[in-house]
Amino acid sequence: MKKIKLDKDEQSLETALQMGEFVRSRNFASTKKMFEEAAKNYLELNKTKRITIRVNQADLIKVKARAKRNNMPYQTLLNTLIRQFAEGRAALQF
Repeated sequence: MKKIKLDKDEQSLETALQMGEFVRSRNFASTKKMFEEAAKNYLELNKTKRITIRVNQADLIKVKARAKRNNMPYQTLLNTLIRQFAEGRAALQF
């Protein structure tokens, strides 16, 4: 078996576990299920989804030019703008 090098915190947890300082919780099954669902949801939320949109050609040309000036693909620029808007870090101005 390959030996894994542990940092200080990991080593203290490993030592405590070996010494029996941790005990299984009474509601272990439900807690385990909750964490499994959280992990599954996290993986689902981090998947990418392909979309198709219609964009004014002049706007697309401008977006591609701005992306090129920033040395990035235009899809990355658009994805960044969508993420910033979704997180509330960018707003629409009318």
